[in-house]
Amino acid sequence: MTTRPPRAAGSHILHVDMDAFFASVAVRDTPELRGRPVIVGGGTRGVVLSATYEARAFGVRSAMPMARARRMCPTAVVVPADHGRYREASRAIMGVFRDVTPLVAPISLDEAFLDVSGGRRLFGGPVEIARGIRARIAAEQGLTCSVGVAPSMFVAKIASARCKPDGLLAVPPEGVLSFLHPLPVAALWGVGPRTEETLTRLGLRTIGDIARTPADTLQRALGKGSADHMIALAHGRDGRRVDPDGAEVSLGAEETFPADLADPERLDREFLRLSERVGGRLRARGQVARNISIKVRYADFTTVTRARTLPEPTDVTWMIYRSARALFAELRGDGRPLIRLVGVRASRLAAVTLGGRQLAFGERPAGWAEVDRATDGARSRFGAASVRPASLLPGRARQPPPRAGPG
Repeated sequence: MTTRPPRAAGSHILHVDMDAFFASVAVRDTPELRGRPVIVGGGTRGVVLSATYEARAFGVRSAMPMARARRMCPTAVVVPADHGRYREASRAIMGVFRDVTPLVAPISLDEAFLDVSGGRRLFGGPVEIARGIRARIAAEQGLTCSVGVAPSMFVAKIASARCKPDGLLAVPPEGVLSFLHPLPVAALWGVGPRTEETLTRLGLRTIGDIARTPADTLQRALGKGSADHMIALAHGRDGRRVDPDGAEVSLGAEETFPADLADPERLDREFLRLSERVGGRLRARGQVARNISIKVRYADFTTVTRARTLPEPTDVTWMIYRSARALFAELRGDGRPLIRLVGVRASRLAAVTLGGRQLAFGERPAGWAEVDRATDGARSRFGAASVRPASLLPGRARQPPPRAGPG
């Protein structure tokens, strides 16, 4: 699927999104799966990580419980995740992007924004560049992607979603409003189910409806910040630039339990385990996080998230754990004690500065950061299981960590 409206040359932003990435890698590596419904996931209590379009035809979607996905598509082939293969493919794909332009902002393993305004002399116009990227990825990786070409990041992302799978859709500057306005309000960034419900009550069903609604009406219903954001997008205004150093990137870890849990100590240990994984990944990447969030999925599949901004960016396991534990404490007593899944995520990431890390309030110089570095060194030499917090050792009851750092 390729659509090229006239005079798309003014649209210099690309959003490239791999098609059913995890599942497509599995099919590429196991050709006998081609044409069959494939689900990437595992177990009966896990969730779907990815599904081929043959499986999606049965209604299977990412983040769906595996048990439900199996009922909807009993003929599906279920394969376990192979994150090493996904990272390997992602590195090669991002390399293709960077051969075209240095202005690449990845937002996950399988999608990125590109500013190709500087590549015209070497590679042609934006549409020609998009075609070249798609051809290289198909030839070198055996995978397909969908590309939106537009004057802004917001419109490019919508365009890539509208031409899936294996498509290319270019929106010229003069065609932005005619492209956006017929689309449902849910296509706008920031419109979740609750906001969509509010807009529907106001009789607003398309992006064009929002663009034609007086600002004060939306502000009363949604609050000034959300309303102004939606009005700007509904008029096609998005002034963000593709910033390789400032892309919103996050990393996290989560665990689905074999049986629903209510034991506070076991849940607390799990938050410590996940915080340890997140902190280790941050330190391995030379990054710190300004925002920590948790995800809790209850036995009835209700999912709740909570987040907080830290006083100072950190990569320290204890600081991540302390924040996650405080966020979880806010959820206790909400009437849904049985928990199916918990997760910890770090976002608003930045590189560790050469001048060193500013300590958070109460953190001591010879404290948790030094413990983390010593632990990371031991694990790199002797394996990931060589050093563990005492509370995570089998048979050990969890003791609350001390309030101050060691030493």
